Amino acid sequence: MGHTLTDNRHGLVVNAMVTQADGFAEREAAKAMIWDARQAAASADTEVTLGADKGYDAAEFIEALKRMKVTPHVAQNKAGRRSAVADEIAQSEGYAISQRKRKLIEQGFGWAKFVGPIRQVTVRGIKKVDQLFVLTMAAYNLVRMRTLAEVRPLAP
Repeated sequence: MGHTLTDNRHGLVVNAMVTQADGFAEREAAKAMIWDARQAAASADTEVTLGADKGYDAAEFIEALKRMKVTPHVAQNKAGRRSAVADEIAQSEGYAISQRKRKLIEQGFGWAKFVGPIRQVTVRGIKKVDQLFVLTMAAYNLVRMRTLAEVRPLAP
């Protein structure tokens, strides 16, 4: 199972990894990747947020984010249950922005499957698949940076 962490501003992949799919892999990979991002922050006071879909709305995951001093901008799952994300967070402007921007993560997967070699990998073993996945996401970043840097003519 491939996992990525992207920045909200440009949609660039800042971390990528492959894990064995076991039902808990997504949240465990997210915790590992956000911990790396937290460590790379300029200071411990730097605000870090994590936008994610309803699948990440679990009390254990939200508590882990809070321990790492990461604001959980996780979509609230209120379908017959109480959400682990506080209503104060869900009503903030930053939360709304994160929920719109989190869809940028899908572009990298779409590119990797359509253009890159991820639709049907030709290697076996988690280490080799991880290397292929990370390299593919790096290539996606290069294409994305080219697109971001394009000079657009001003309308007359």
